[in-house]
Amino acid sequence: MKLRNRFSSGLAAFMAMSITTGTITPMITPTPSFAQTVNSFSDVQSNYWASQFIQELAMRGVIAGFPDGSFRPEAPVTRAQFAAMLNKAFQKNQIRQATRFVDVRSNYWALNAIQQAYTTGFMSGYPGNRFAPEENIPRQQVLVSLANGLEYRPQSNVEGTLQFFNDSASIAGYARSPIAAATERQIVVNYPNLRFLNPERVATRAQVAAFIYQALVSTNQVAAINSPYIVALNTGEQAPIAVVIPEGTTIPVKYDKAEKILVTQDETAPLTLTVAQNIVTDRGRVVIPAGSQVVGQLKPVKGKKGSQFVADRLIMTGGQEYKINAQSEVITKTETIQKGSRLNSALKNAALGAGAAAAVSAVTGDRAIATEEVLGGAAIGGLIGAFFGRNSVDLIVINPNTDLQMTIGQNLQVSLK
Repeated sequence: MKLRNRFSSGLAAFMAMSITTGTITPMITPTPSFAQTVNSFSDVQSNYWASQFIQELAMRGVIAGFPDGSFRPEAPVTRAQFAAMLNKAFQKNQIRQATRFVDVRSNYWALNAIQQAYTTGFMSGYPGNRFAPEENIPRQQVLVSLANGLEYRPQSNVEGTLQFFNDSASIAGYARSPIAAATERQIVVNYPNLRFLNPERVATRAQVAAFIYQALVSTNQVAAINSPYIVALNTGEQAPIAVVIPEGTTIPVKYDKAEKILVTQDETAPLTLTVAQNIVTDRGRVVIPAGSQVVGQLKPVKGKKGSQFVADRLIMTGGQEYKINAQSEVITKTETIQKGSRLNSALKNAALGAGAAAAVSAVTGDRAIATEEVLGGAAIGGLIGAFFGRNSVDLIVINPNTDLQMTIGQNLQVSLK
């Protein structure tokens, strides 16, 4: 087998998908790893599209994280790493004799896993008796491997099944029948767009986790997960489509916890804002629902003695999460807190950054401020010393419901149903 601009005025929607890959990192290391859950992975939030797949496989010891506590869901997977995952996920009798691959050393960490993946029928080699263990594995190879290893055969017309995918013409000849079988068994998971298989794209750690988990579901070894990205041909549900929100789109936001925010001119403070109203296309389709959250930071702006909100993540009301490049205008309005000032009016209905709280406490001598909650729950005790001896401090004053409206800095693709 051969392997090989403003949104209110309009928005163009199109079917598209991109997968980000990173440096080659091990999916399964040759040394044993302890069981983990998704909550322990620093880079997999609970609302990440593949979090349930990752969590379940981590609990079963099929996949593991890294010593730094990360999972690296967008990192690519090599053929050797995939073989190691298969070894942990499936128990199957051999259907053929082992072979010696010329590019797999006798002391290679995944030698046994590669031999088992081969003898059980999950994986095959390349011409010349090569296995290419360090080669990144494409998505179609992962699906072919699972369908072949589980001995699935298509029950319906192959081409008719594959017509579901808008990019079915990109599926290699050797992969068409196995992928049709995998699709019928609901092993295929396409994020963010059900209709795009992206067969030649390198599979990421998150995608491989989803494929393997669905293969286990198909053999009744684990319970099914409710995910909108599982391709189910008989559901009749409309497939999600990818929509591009263009650069320059304004996102109106609000902050319900305080009427104003105070920060020093040189501090960085975490902040989560709420989308104040629906962002819609010219046809009235909601692409960012009101109530969605924008997570980011208030950051100092060099040379302007001001502060600016810089967004990192957009979390939709339905839980989908996207990286976002957006920022507010620079806010330079200040308020001076002086020694002996009466703070009732200055701090009424205000939220303080840790630096601002420390500055106010040091300048006014009001230690009670140090016990109040500040943005991000940061501790301010260690910051107070930096302001001792000062008679006044200038703080940036931010009205979160007007000053923090932000503009998207580059096209943002989201998935809609």
